[in-house]
Amino acid sequence: MPEQPRSRRQTRAAILTHLLQSGGSFRPPLAKSVRLSEASLSRILFDLKAEGLIEEVRQPAPYVGGPTGLVSLDGSVALAGLELTGQWLSVGVGGLTGELHYTERVPLPAKPTVESVGRVFREALTLLRDWTRRRRVRLAQIGVSVPGLGRLSEFGNPIIPCDISRVRGLLGEMFADVTVEFTNSVVAHATFHRCRTENYPFSGAHLFVFVGQGVAGAWMDDPIEDDALQPVELGHMVFGADGPRCRCGHHGCVEAYTSLPALAELLGVLEPELLQRGSDWGGAIPISSRVRQELRHRLYRLGLAIGNTLNVKPCHGVAISGWPSLLAENDRKALVDGVDASLLGGRKHAQVSLAFVPPSNGNDPRAALAFAAFCLACRGGMPAASTEAA
Repeated sequence: MPEQPRSRRQTRAAILTHLLQSGGSFRPPLAKSVRLSEASLSRILFDLKAEGLIEEVRQPAPYVGGPTGLVSLDGSVALAGLELTGQWLSVGVGGLTGELHYTERVPLPAKPTVESVGRVFREALTLLRDWTRRRRVRLAQIGVSVPGLGRLSEFGNPIIPCDISRVRGLLGEMFADVTVEFTNSVVAHATFHRCRTENYPFSGAHLFVFVGQGVAGAWMDDPIEDDALQPVELGHMVFGADGPRCRCGHHGCVEAYTSLPALAELLGVLEPELLQRGSDWGGAIPISSRVRQELRHRLYRLGLAIGNTLNVKPCHGVAISGWPSLLAENDRKALVDGVDASLLGGRKHAQVSLAFVPPSNGNDPRAALAFAAFCLACRGGMPAASTEAA
């Protein structure tokens, strides 16, 4: 079938998302990647330059007689991100190319409520407004990352009590002229890895799995599609009604076995201590043979959950981020075995590749900022309310 014509917005989005994920490109490979003639590409690049979204810097030619103009996103474009975690709300301002210009963390109370979390958001947004006003920074996009945000949690979040409609109202009061997008935390972390991680293992459609405070996944697809990023609550797959209680209210969820709080309990340490150790916990915390056996059993269950998810919606790649990626290959094998045991035909028959990527928790609000950059790129850098014919 012939390719459907793209609107101007979609064409601009294809260019900007490619630059976001690649970090920059010479014109000939860029034209090939976004399926445009060099003449058509030049016309659009002229507009994007005039709008201050991209820049073209002279670089040594990649080959004799090759191009010398490297096209990249303009780092002067300012974005804001707000990232809600179990301990605090992070707020920050960064550039379209990943630089971090400002960050602040407002702590959450020990027992957060809808009212107290609303006050934390107001405090963080006041800090953001004051900082941008003092420096006369004009924001192009705001991205907000909330754990557990989904179709059932718009008005009541079971993970961190948060009234999304109230937060939208605050943003409308303080940043009325800025486009704002909300997302689930796993989508923000998936976007961060795809756009900011060097040598990210997948470029096409795949499943991203994040194991942190919770366990969740995100379907990753063509960035210019409306459903390019879709959260998947695989962490609430129940393996036994007699299992540990999950924060969702059920018992025996895979998250209740494999989240960071569950890992801390298994290792006999406090969760803050585990977070503080970062990537060094595996070598610093002694693990008995009994605990290691239980750890592998839990990883096996996580693999079963991933395999079940692939049975529902097949894809050829799975990227796994979080504490499992810090383990030795012998321990991670239990997760891989779980995928094989659950996935119809196993990984080899289904042609599924698994890759482990470094954890991204603890670097907030970079995930929210990456999501903001992705949102701006996906709308082609155009005003959210504008419409374009094909």
